[in-house]
Amino acid sequence: MVTGERQAARIRGLYLETILRQDMSFFDVETYRGEVIERMSGDTVLIQEAIGEKAGKFLQLVSTFLGGFIIAFARGWHLSIVLLSCIPPVVLSACAMSLVVSKLSNRSQMAYAEAGKLVEQTIGSIRTVVSFTGERKAIDRYNEFLRTSYRTAVHQGVATGLGAGLLLLTVFCSYALGVWYGARLIIANGYTGGDTIIVLIAIVNAATSLGHSSPCLNAFASGQAAAYKMFATIKRKPGIDANDRSGLVLENFAGEVDFKDVHFSYPARPKQPIFSGFSITIPTGTTMALVGESGSGKSTVISLIERFYDPQSGEVLLDGVNLKRLNLSWIRQKIGLVSQEPTLFTTTIRENIEYGKKDASEEEIRSAIMRANAASFIDDLPDGLDTMVGEHGTQLSGGQKQRIAIARAILKDPKILLLDEATSALDAESERVVQDTLNNIMVNRTTIIVAHRLNTVKTADTISVLHHGHLVEQGSHNELIQNSRGAYFHLIQLQEVNAEKNVAYGADSNRRTTFDTANSMSGQSSRVSFKGSVSRHSPVDGSRRNSHTFSMNEHKTKGGDDVKSGKNVLRRLIDLHKPETSILLIGCTAAAANGAIFPVFGLLVSSAINTFYEQPHKLRKDSVLCADMYAILGVISFLIMPLQCFMFNVAGGKLVERIRALSFTRIVYQEIGWFDDPQNSSGAIGSRLSADVASIRSTAGDVLSLIVQNTSTVIVGIVIAMVANWKLACIVLCFLPCVFAQTYAQSRSFRGFSSNAKEMYEQASMIASDAIDNIRTVASFCVQDKLIESYRKKCEGPVKQGVRQGAISGLGYGFSFVLLFCFNAVSFYVGARFVHDGTADVGQVFKVFFALNMMAVGVSQSSSFARDFNKVQDAAVSIFEIIDKKSMIDASSEEGTTLGAVEGNIELQHVSFKYPARVEVQIFRDLCLRIPSGKTVALVGESGSGKSTVVALIERFYDPDSGAIFLDGVNLKSLKLNWLRQQIGLVGQEPALFNDTIRANIAYGKEQASEEEIIAATVAANAHQFISSLPDGYDTSVGERGVQLSGGQKQRIAIARAILKDPKVLLLDEATSALDAESESIVQEALDNVMIGRTTLVVAHRLSTITGADKMAVIKNGIVVEEGRHDQLCCLPNGAYASLVAM
Repeated sequence: MVTGERQAARIRGLYLETILRQDMSFFDVETYRGEVIERMSGDTVLIQEAIGEKAGKFLQLVSTFLGGFIIAFARGWHLSIVLLSCIPPVVLSACAMSLVVSKLSNRSQMAYAEAGKLVEQTIGSIRTVVSFTGERKAIDRYNEFLRTSYRTAVHQGVATGLGAGLLLLTVFCSYALGVWYGARLIIANGYTGGDTIIVLIAIVNAATSLGHSSPCLNAFASGQAAAYKMFATIKRKPGIDANDRSGLVLENFAGEVDFKDVHFSYPARPKQPIFSGFSITIPTGTTMALVGESGSGKSTVISLIERFYDPQSGEVLLDGVNLKRLNLSWIRQKIGLVSQEPTLFTTTIRENIEYGKKDASEEEIRSAIMRANAASFIDDLPDGLDTMVGEHGTQLSGGQKQRIAIARAILKDPKILLLDEATSALDAESERVVQDTLNNIMVNRTTIIVAHRLNTVKTADTISVLHHGHLVEQGSHNELIQNSRGAYFHLIQLQEVNAEKNVAYGADSNRRTTFDTANSMSGQSSRVSFKGSVSRHSPVDGSRRNSHTFSMNEHKTKGGDDVKSGKNVLRRLIDLHKPETSILLIGCTAAAANGAIFPVFGLLVSSAINTFYEQPHKLRKDSVLCADMYAILGVISFLIMPLQCFMFNVAGGKLVERIRALSFTRIVYQEIGWFDDPQNSSGAIGSRLSADVASIRSTAGDVLSLIVQNTSTVIVGIVIAMVANWKLACIVLCFLPCVFAQTYAQSRSFRGFSSNAKEMYEQASMIASDAIDNIRTVASFCVQDKLIESYRKKCEGPVKQGVRQGAISGLGYGFSFVLLFCFNAVSFYVGARFVHDGTADVGQVFKVFFALNMMAVGVSQSSSFARDFNKVQDAAVSIFEIIDKKSMIDASSEEGTTLGAVEGNIELQHVSFKYPARVEVQIFRDLCLRIPSGKTVALVGESGSGKSTVVALIERFYDPDSGAIFLDGVNLKSLKLNWLRQQIGLVGQEPALFNDTIRANIAYGKEQASEEEIIAATVAANAHQFISSLPDGYDTSVGERGVQLSGGQKQRIAIARAILKDPKVLLLDEATSALDAESESIVQEALDNVMIGRTTLVVAHRLSTITGADKMAVIKNGIVVEEGRHDQLCCLPNGAYASLVAM
């Protein structure tokens, strides 16, 4: 156990270390985060069982087997040689069983790995899943994987049973041969009965140990299958090795970047070239802006400079040296990257920033956050820099995440700065401040900027226009703007036209729109003619709002305490098994019959011993009868073992399928606030569904089967012993309470161990999940060693507990054998006295001895189950906590009303709200907002003001702490949740795509969408052209989280998905932020058409994109401070909106 625990921890660490050293092509093509977590959580458990306790047990059984044969040869080699004939069929049957079970186990683990991918994908994009009511789709797909694994488990049971049955048949036939031939040797070769008995007893013990090796062989087969894939990954040598310490280190690195005739295509799409002979030079200390349409290759330039990929031909040079010749870690430390979609780790703000520089001082961190304009919002948080950001940074707004990512890059103080849409998520004020900071930072640094917002790159030394992977134009802004036919001039025109369109649209709205507005100063909703009027709001004192706060811990089910204390866990597992009651009864009957075989076998051994002391003529006759009985016993075993294994594998497989299905169903229907808790991250949940269910499965299979079998052995053994000589049996049975006491004490000593270890492994899984999910950030900032160190520290606790468990288990197991040998000694001593006194004869003594000896072996084996039971109890507690957790906002509920015709009037009345994970931070304070039917309302304000929170509340991701939200006058809480979300279309700031084809991602917006509908949606979203240009078209895989597509391409697919849904209410949270000017123009026009007749809420930082909205609402300090049209709000003196426009 100790070595198994340590080796498993070492394998986990090595596997993660190998994963983090791989190149990006490995993640694009060969693996996904869900699979990695499944293997680190589930497969390592199987490996640990194989190389831990089961390995020690198997070695003991093998040594017993070999020792038995050595003793047998020493006392009677003639008989032993004959009995050696059982070895080949025993070995062949064991090997065949192991091979078949290994293949089946590998197939099962592949299905579970696919299920693990789905869990990670679903939980990681849970907001997208629930907004498109995709919970049932995810559950159905998950259940498909479970059914595949279940079928494999059933086949595995048949294979195991046939192998074990054949093994016992061979062994018992060997005994038959031994008895028959032993009798012949006594008659013809002068063998004594004693020699024959010793040989047979030695063979009996050897064969019994072989019979008990079945669970070990099964564990070895499963462990081998699990280890194969992991070690294949561990041995994999990446083309770009993050751990490679070789390569040049330049003493005076200037930072010149040069692309020479570069040809490149992504590994996932080798037939689609991105660059074909691309060349460009970025001189030292200059700033170059890359502009062009989405998918033109701008972000690919950054990926090649970071050496995430190598070009197929051509060179990327730094200071004239090919990147391939430079030390990879050194060059990445010289580069600072801020990506379009900022990636944060599930830890504190401080630790996220510290990834930029190892051992950064407090002063350096403070300086970085101040320069990134992040200090004010961080200081406003109750925990400041020690605030947890949540999985993927979900506890922060897009702008806040972006500023932390910029602070991280600033702290790194790089020679080369790569800014991929670095300010796209910032509000106007933050963008101005951060842009000024970036401009100062860029001085004397080689800087490459990727941007769609051309006003942010006007000051660049050089602007390069890319089109379909080619450099079509280059020069400064002033130079390029002179060419009226140039590509850059065209892009500038498009953006100016977009702004003019919006202004014109707003002017038209001014003439034709009348509104109802909410006056939050009075605290009441009032109808006011809006023609030519503006509403200005003042903050409301916090004492007026409801002081209700939300705590996730308050919403446990009534049975939660019982679950946590472990009460009734086994009873509940039995309840889950009820549908398989008949199968379990058959399986238990078979196990009981199998358990009875061994005491009966002991009875036959004692009978054989008596036979060996008979007269030759009677010996010849009775030995044949005894041999026949052995053969019959073997045939019975061959029939019973497959039945026993099959039935328990069916029952165990169904239990696993049911528990996983129940757990996953409960998980996907939880409220979003539940997922904000870091303990419920996709990595932690994946680990629980994998490791915990695997532990429960072992109980439903091997352990339960062996318990029934050993119980039967005990009962039948006692009956046989009592019938043979009850006095001797009673004396010997005095040892039985000692054995039970030892088993109970061992069980008590294990209590709580596995629970603590499980929690620590879940935390370790969260680190691994984070690392894989943010692999580009990990590679860019060279933090592999730091993450691996953190992971291994999390694994240290379980390893130490495993060592303690191993010591206790070893002592308990050793003590059980002390009792067993004392049992044997007492049996022989008392038996000899009884024979001497005439109370019993030798035959009775042997019958009692062998019957109770088989029984004692069964009882002593049960002591090893103590650790398994405690593991199962802790695992079951964890699983039942999920199953028992009732969602506070349950989309599976059929309760609630539906509206016959949805007009789309939305009203937020006196809403106060705090996020469940940060109850100390007040987001809204008595917020009032009305969104009239069929109108477009734009929300503006600085990052973190709560704009996206309004979207989340309308989607009912959360419920307000006080106040209410209405749709057509009906409280959202009164509406059927699934129906409500079907009326709403959402395009988020960071588009979440699933690891599937483009077609499947778009069709996610509508059940059974036709091909024509899908194409119409992509044409409207300006996505059809680029999709059709791909080699596989709509069947192109987008990769995990859409990594195979550019940001603009992902955004257009997300928009197409929302268009296909044809919603009554449209929520656009920075929907066009990732688009280039041309795409934005076309998509904005499509959205304008889509918005006609729909209630639309737009969240945007780029005020030029929303000037045409029917109404603007400025959110500040948790309330709406201004409302009105663009032109009206611009006229307000010292107005909040006017100040934003001025920036």
